[in-house]
Parts: sequence; structure tokens; C-alpha cells
Amino acid sequence: MTGGGRAALRAQLTRRKPLATLREEAGPHHGGLRRALGALDLTALGIGAIIGAGIFVMTGVGAREAGPGLIVSFILAGVACAMAALCYAEFAAMIPVAGSAYSYSYATMGELVGWIIGWDLVLEYAVGAAAVAVGWSGYFRVILEGMGIHLPPAIALAPGAAPGALVNLPALLIVLLISAVLYVGIRESARLNSIIVGIKLCAVAIVILVGMFFIRPHNWRPFAPFGWSGISKGAAYIFFAYIGFDAVSTAAEEVIEPGRDLPRGILWSLLVCTILYIAVAAVLTGMVPFGEIDKNAPLASAFVVRGLNFIGGVVSMGAVMGLTSVLLVLLLGQSRIFYAISRDGLLPRAFSRVHPRFLTPYIPTVITGAAVGIAAALLPIQEIAELTNIGTLFAFVLVCLSVWILRYIAPDQQRPFRTPFVPLAPIAGALSCLYLMGSLPWVTWIRFFVWMAIGLVIYFSYGRYHSRVDAAASSAPAAAE
Repeated sequence: MTGGGRAALRAQLTRRKPLATLREEAGPHHGGLRRALGALDLTALGIGAIIGAGIFVMTGVGAREAGPGLIVSFILAGVACAMAALCYAEFAAMIPVAGSAYSYSYATMGELVGWIIGWDLVLEYAVGAAAVAVGWSGYFRVILEGMGIHLPPAIALAPGAAPGALVNLPALLIVLLISAVLYVGIRESARLNSIIVGIKLCAVAIVILVGMFFIRPHNWRPFAPFGWSGISKGAAYIFFAYIGFDAVSTAAEEVIEPGRDLPRGILWSLLVCTILYIAVAAVLTGMVPFGEIDKNAPLASAFVVRGLNFIGGVVSMGAVMGLTSVLLVLLLGQSRIFYAISRDGLLPRAFSRVHPRFLTPYIPTVITGAAVGIAAALLPIQEIAELTNIGTLFAFVLVCLSVWILRYIAPDQQRPFRTPFVPLAPIAGALSCLYLMGSLPWVTWIRFFVWMAIGLVIYFSYGRYHSRVDAAASSAPAAAE
């Protein structure tokens, strides 16, 4: 490649998508997505995504690593998320478009970084949805067993989970069902989510209010049996519990008043869920010795151990409903990420086609449902959750840095919401997320880099040749001549 060719490539890779173009896409336009969501819808959407597999399933994994120190693990993960949430809120209000961190990074760090984070978000939402579906299947089986119905391992568990296990059929079916709901429309999806959120908040309230009467203080000693490293590992695992508030921003183009309501939805949902998480962690580790907590259905099993089978069944029902709403929001976010990337030309145009009747990105909704369903049917939950966490943390790091960068390169841009304490808050958010990434197993890092390598191959073989931002920039000088 000649010097001129290298310079042209460098210019394309670092070319930023103009904020004016992003705002134009966010405004009313023919063939766009339907605006139907308000602040309460967004808060419910965030709670719907946050309270799910993390609290109903991953608390068991986190407690095995941190012991009663799981309470501190939730605080540690919550602080990291709070810093990232403030940065997300500024971007979401300023650039209310589908695409979340992908769109933000594209506008501040250039096309290559934008693609990398977009590809990372594909991993986050797809794998996260698969993990949630597996958790949903586990609680669903608990309910069936309480009714005397026992599914054979061949159709109830992923290969390797038990002798004779072939496919997790319940996980596959719930993914396909939720995908069908999302295909029909955002308004219907939001209504279903709000109903489910109410049910699972009741289940969490039961865990806290009933469980507090069965706490045995001696179960909290020693508080940190594995020291600070155990608390850090616990935070890295249960970070999965906080995934969701960022999904609020993926629905930005479907919000009626995005500048006002997006920051509210992001921050309110995170605050409510953090308080509930800390309370649940205290109750769970106080009810059952940390070494005896069930990793598959920790909350329901804690009540069963105490002889409260009925309460355990109620919690299981709440978990099934709760995980359903998480799955809905993650699948919604995944399809909107595909929609935004395709609209920029970095993926085939089919991914950004909007259904003429339902006004939803129906092609990525179908593809996402099929891919996530297959992953949920064939993979175990812990490995899926680890991969989801590293992808989410990486996205948070780039969003935090992007806010800081944009304050310098575009200081006069209108910002309906401003992240406080810049650059302190973005730096603290980026460093805390990097710290949690370092606590994940090395094999997770290897899988993450393999996924990123696949993404780079796709970009350099397709995306950079079809970039609409690059094409617009290239045609501008020609038009001027």
C-alpha cells in the first residue's frame, strides 16, 4: 500500500460520524421507528432488564466467590455502573438514536472504534440473552417439578450439563416466543414488560420482607472468607446483574421526549435496582451459609432450605416472569444495534429494513431470535455470563472515555443532561470497569479476543467498503469541484 493509500485508510478508520447526521436520524423521518415510550416506560424497561438472571441466578455464583462479602461486591459493581450510567445519560439525551454505545463511539472516536464497540455490543446482548434464557429454563423446571412434572434431561439441559442431556428446549422456546412479541411492535413489547416488571418486583419484595425474619447472623461470619480478591471476583461475576440500564439507550429513537426521559429512565432504574440488590444479598447470605447456596436457583432454594416451600414456589414464579422481561429487553437491544450498524452501511442493508406495518426492524429480530435460541439450547450459563460481562465492561469503558473526549472536541454542543465531575467521573468509571475486567478468567479474555478478531475480518472485508459516512465524506469534495 502506498503512502497515499495508507493515509486514506487512516482517514477512513478515524472518520467520525457527524453529530448533525445523528440528530437528523433521531428526528421525525419517513420509515423510522415508532415513538411510543415515556420516562416510566424507560424506567420499567431498565428494571425489566436489570432485575433478572443476575439476581435470580448469578447471586449464587457470586456468593460462592465472595461469601457474605457479596454485599460489598454488589456495591462495588454498582459504583462502576453508576459512573458509566451518568455518561450514558449524557450521550442518550444528546444523541437519542438507536445504537447506544456504538453510535456514541462512532461520533467521538471514529469508524473503526465505533465498529469494534458495535460488534462488542452484538456479543453482549446476544450472549446475555442466551444466559437469561438458560436461567429462565432452570426456574421453569423448578415450577414444573413442584407440579409433579419432570422433563427428561435430553430436552431440558444443554449438552454436558447432565448424562443424556441434548438440548435445552424450554430456553429455545422462550427465546422464539419473545422474538415473536418484538416482531409485532415496541408498544406491545413495552406493555408486556411493564406488567412483568410489576410481578417480579413483588417477588423481590417477598424475598426481602419474608427472608429477613429467617436471617441467622452467624452466617455472615466470616464476612469476607476469601478476602478482597474474593469480593472482586464476586463483583466481576454478579456484574451481570447490572446489565440492562444501557439497554434503555438502545430504544432512544422510540422515546417521545428523549432529551428529558432517557436520563431519567437510565438513572432511576439503576438506583432502584442497586438498593434492591444490596438488600437481597444481605438476606440471602444471612439465610443460608454461603457454601450451601444453590448456584442454579439461589433465592428459591434458600426458602426451601428453611422449609418455606410455598414461598420458594412464589419466588420461582417471580423469577420466571422476571427473566422473561430481561430476555425481552436484551433481544430488543440486540436488534436495534444491528439496525443502527446497518443504517451506517457497515452491515448489509437488510438489517435496517423496517416492517411496513409494525414499524420494527424485523429482519434482525428474526435472525437474533434464531441465533440466541440456538446458543441458549446448547451452552451452559456460567460461561455465557462471563463472556457477557467482559463485553459489557468493555462497552462501558469506551462510553466513559467518549464523554470526556466529546467535551473537548465539541464543547458547544447542546447537552440536555451533563455528566457531573468531568473528567473525574468518566475516568473513575473507566478504571473501575477495567479493574472488574481483570478479575475475569483468562479463558474469557481469549474468547473475547477471538470474537473481536472475527469482527475485524468482517469490517475490513465488507464494512469499510460500504460505509455511508465515508461515502458521504468522499463525495463532498467531488461535489465542491
